[in-house]
Amino acid sequence: MPKAPAFWSAGQNSATAAIWPMLLSPFATLYGIANRFNRAAARPQEIAVPVISIGNLVAGGAGKTPTTMALAQHLRAAGWQPGIVSRGYGGNLAGPLQVDPQQHDAAQVGDEALLLAAAAPTWIGRDRPAAARAAARAGCDLVLADDAHQTYALARDLNILVVDGAQGFGNGMLLPAGPLREGIREGLARSDAIILIGRPQSRVDLGDLPVFAANLLPQPEDAAALRGERVLAFAGIGRPEKFFTTLSELGAEIVARHSFPDHAPYAPDTIMRLVEQAVALKAVPVTTAKDALRLPAEARAMVRVLRVALAFEAPEALNTFLAERLNHA
Repeated sequence: MPKAPAFWSAGQNSATAAIWPMLLSPFATLYGIANRFNRAAARPQEIAVPVISIGNLVAGGAGKTPTTMALAQHLRAAGWQPGIVSRGYGGNLAGPLQVDPQQHDAAQVGDEALLLAAAAPTWIGRDRPAAARAAARAGCDLVLADDAHQTYALARDLNILVVDGAQGFGNGMLLPAGPLREGIREGLARSDAIILIGRPQSRVDLGDLPVFAANLLPQPEDAAALRGERVLAFAGIGRPEKFFTTLSELGAEIVARHSFPDHAPYAPDTIMRLVEQAVALKAVPVTTAKDALRLPAEARAMVRVLRVALAFEAPEALNTFLAERLNHA
């Protein structure tokens, strides 16, 4: 996925921010029509166990993967045996199949699926209902469907929408004029709760839905190791600037930064150039856990990784909400 254009963001006052959404608005209208048609034509397939969808309304970078991992931990602590279902974006295997980090790599199943597999048994499948059925057959008594808000073929018992506080809903326009995958009102109407990551930088109207605040926090040992270090930071995620901000906030000195497209594979030559630049700058090359999974095997020892995890501000309230809804389901 290419880097999001600046005019997708809210509060942009440049001429580009005004002209491009206007020029692209006819395509956004067609995108919206196609999305509504797909939703109307879908016949949601029921799964034998409860299904929780974790999704968002914008293209990339909202925090769905760490949210899914955190929810898996919460549910397992509550006595459930959750399985995770992912499309396997960026991988070349169609599935459905269970991800095995010892056998599969990011080129096969995608980087996000490998991260998810560290939190709970994970299945990939371009046919998401088939992957969910595979998880249920394997003994999972609940399915977490990652990035499934617009997967209309999969029936679900609970829809959780992830919203990045800093990004919000961008300029409020549909792709490609803005970052939205579907209209805000439509998307919120099909949601049961919101997980809001970080403090909103502008007003975000989330309607009357329950909102659970959370923050992405660096792992303490990684933060301690990087505090005060000169670093060359690089990332190929939905919003690389979030990674750069996290490094700055934990006390690292960023002397160079490089952004790559989301899910982009790293060629050995690319990584060697970054490592050589870091050496010249007397700095340490640092990337995200998601990016690290796409590094060439021979380069992984040369690059430090900053891992993050989602922490809920009121975990008890979230646990109560999940218990009530799942008991009803």
